[in-house]
Amino acid sequence: MKKEKEFLFGNRAYRIMGIGAALIVLGFVLMTGGGSDDPNVFNPEIFSPLRIRVAPTLVLAGFAVLVVAILSTKKK
Repeated sequence: MKKEKEFLFGNRAYRIMGIGAALIVLGFVLMTGGGSDDPNVFNPEIFSPLRIRVAPTLVLAGFAVLVVAILSTKKK
């Protein structure tokens, strides 16, 4: 008698976790850049709405999606 391994979460929860992780990674990727190679030159692109509004919102949404995935019930 072999006992089959049972995962902690269901397939649906793992898919939702993947979406949440992708949102977090996308948010951090959107936050990168905008710097300057020369410290004496100011690059106003560092304060673009994409970097200070959209990207952090995506990261927070990703964490919220992860919480939803963890709290979702496993269908039997």
